[in-house]
Amino acid sequence: MTTRGVLYVHSAPRALCPHVEWAIAGVLGTRVSLDWIRQPASPGTWRSEFSWQGQAGTASKLASALRGWHLLRFEVTAEPCPTAEGERYSCTPDLGIFHAVTGLHGDILIPEDRLRAALTRSRRGETDLEAEIAKLLGKPWDDELEPFRYAGEGAPVRWLHQVV
Repeated sequence: MTTRGVLYVHSAPRALCPHVEWAIAGVLGTRVSLDWIRQPASPGTWRSEFSWQGQAGTASKLASALRGWHLLRFEVTAEPCPTAEGERYSCTPDLGIFHAVTGLHGDILIPEDRLRAALTRSRRGETDLEAEIAKLLGKPWDDELEPFRYAGEGAPVRWLHQVV
């Protein structure tokens, strides 16, 4: 069963751009050439986006192929399909990788065992419940990536809206 999604490379040093293309090509099994534009949020870096189509699980393969480069900021999304929920991966140099399962309308679906673990840590006084839920929803990644999501005047932009 196939699905489709988008890879957003929010910032990459110029020298890393061809490696990103090669990694994507390796996952998709086809030549990839991205249109790179300057990233105004981080001078000296570049941004791009790429719509893809592939088997369910392709988003995780793309995220795995890209996660090893420390200076790369990216997000990968996959739409739900008849055999799999949707997915979202976010990665920043400071926070590492975040993964969430998404439903039909893009909502993050949090497995009950992760919610129970957050409640347990909160009850023990190890952490604040609100902070735990924010992490489960990917808020720290959203906060760090938001300045990079804006591409600058005249550039194609796809906004990832935060539901409040």
